[in-house]
Amino acid sequence: MKNLKKKFRFRIHLKSKHLLVIMTFFCGSAVVATLASGITSAPLQEAAGMIVVPFEKSITTIGLWLTDINKSFQEKQDLIDQNEELKNTVDTLTEQNNILIQNQSELSRLQELYDLDTEYSDYPKVAARIISKDPGNWYDTFMINKGSKDGIRVDNNVIAGKGLVGIVTEVGSNWATVRSIIDDSSNVSAMTVGTDDNCVVEGDLELIDEGKLRFTQLYDKEDKVTVGEQVVTSNISEKYVEGLFIGYVSDIQLDTNNLTKSGTIVTPVDFQHLKDVFVITVNKKDSTEEGAEE
Repeated sequence: MKNLKKKFRFRIHLKSKHLLVIMTFFCGSAVVATLASGITSAPLQEAAGMIVVPFEKSITTIGLWLTDINKSFQEKQDLIDQNEELKNTVDTLTEQNNILIQNQSELSRLQELYDLDTEYSDYPKVAARIISKDPGNWYDTFMINKGSKDGIRVDNNVIAGKGLVGIVTEVGSNWATVRSIIDDSSNVSAMTVGTDDNCVVEGDLELIDEGKLRFTQLYDKEDKVTVGEQVVTSNISEKYVEGLFIGYVSDIQLDTNNLTKSGTIVTPVDFQHLKDVFVITVNKKDSTEEGAEE
């Protein structure tokens, strides 16, 4: 009895390709039997409808699903392409904007140089560009790209922006070193425009953080010098030609000796962002010698 039960205990293990062959054979046989016997095909059609129609619906559903997925992927790719194109456009516009800003800045500097050239038209000048400077935030000592072959000599005065920058201290054939008036070792003989009172303008790297210079030894017995007074290079200066603009008086007080005054001057030159300068190729000594010869 147990052996009999074992004989009937079996399972069908068919691979999909075998099942497909069997179903194909069954369908083909049914078609042949129908044609041979002339029996109506209605039962077969009904059976086919029960099997094929759901299958077709499933295939259609899967096809639509795959179409939607493909469409979604295509839309995503289109968005990625559009995003990349927008990034390229932004990069291009950013670069163009930076170029415009640089051109505007360059135009402003050239305009300043033109105005400066016009203001000091009596002095021969050579335009130069700064190519290096000492470490630090300020242009207290720097090098320019013009030298002796361009007519530049030691003690030539240097101007930029709207006023005095410094003086040439060393010269090569195609370079020169400039010490600016903000350097701690700088001293410039100056005078007030309104009263012709003399003073000495001294460099101070601590004050330049405020855009200022220091002045001392101002003789102003009549107390005529006030805040806002213009200060220029003096006619008695040994190394600076007369009349170069230095700045405006911003603070003034009486010294302890009760004879002289000191204070600060606001400079019109941006000593943190210098780039182009003018070198006056005539020295104070030259004009003094010419006067003596006359």
